[in-house]
Order: sequence, then structure tokens, then C-alpha cells
Amino acid sequence: MKNFQNYTPDKYSAPDFQEVEPGIYLAPNPYKDIDGREKSYVTSLSFEMEPDCYGEEGGCPQDITHIPFEDILDTFFVHVTDFYDALNQDSERICYQEFGSSKIDDIRRLRTLIGKRFYAVPCQEGDEEYEDEEYKIVIE
Repeated sequence: MKNFQNYTPDKYSAPDFQEVEPGIYLAPNPYKDIDGREKSYVTSLSFEMEPDCYGEEGGCPQDITHIPFEDILDTFFVHVTDFYDALNQDSERICYQEFGSSKIDDIRRLRTLIGKRFYAVPCQEGDEEYEDEEYKIVIE
């Protein structure tokens, strides 16, 4: 995945979204029935899949691959709060996602991906650091 950029949807101008920092909003929590929190911090990013990269084969805005997308969620302790289905359906290249967390620091760290690549590389035999892993994540 590459070319991470900030994305500001129209919905962020609604009264129930409060910008707390550039690109970070305090918003209604779509999972409040599950975790009990009324609000969560959200940000939206756009990015491109890299179909030639490990795990991203066949990936597109309509079908974002689990590798490395799930690793973004795990690395930054965030979850998806909006899939932007219509935008992704109409896009040939650019993927749009909204991410949320109860902790603003998780969203701040996620936003460090802006302008970078986040991708998976298969582990090589003898790579002791990732001995029990199928792949490792690279951020550049």
C-alpha cells in the first residue's frame, strides 16, 4: 500500500463531528452498542494498493486485501469505522477508509503513514528476527 493521504469527507462538517486536531475528529462511535463508548477518535485516509506486492495480489478499492491491511489495524491499534463503499466502488485506483480508536494517540500514530508505504515482505529462511512469521511489515 502506498501514497497514504489525508481524506476529508463531507460528513466531517456535520455538527456531531468535532475536529480536535488537523485530520482527527471526535465522532459518534458506530460500535457504542459493543464497547459502550459514545464517542471515538476518527481519521480518514486514502491510499493505493500495490498488486505486485506480497499479499496485495488482486487487491483493488472494491477488494482490499487482508495482507497488509489487517496489519495496519494491528500495528496502530485502530479499527475501521467507515468503508466508504460508494467511493471505493467508483474508484479504479484509490482506496478510502475511515479508522477509529478510543485513544487519540493511536490515530496520531496511524497518521504517520501519510506520504509513506506500508507493505509486506515474505520472510526468508534463516531470518531469525521473524522466525515464526510468514511475512514482515515494512514502512518506508
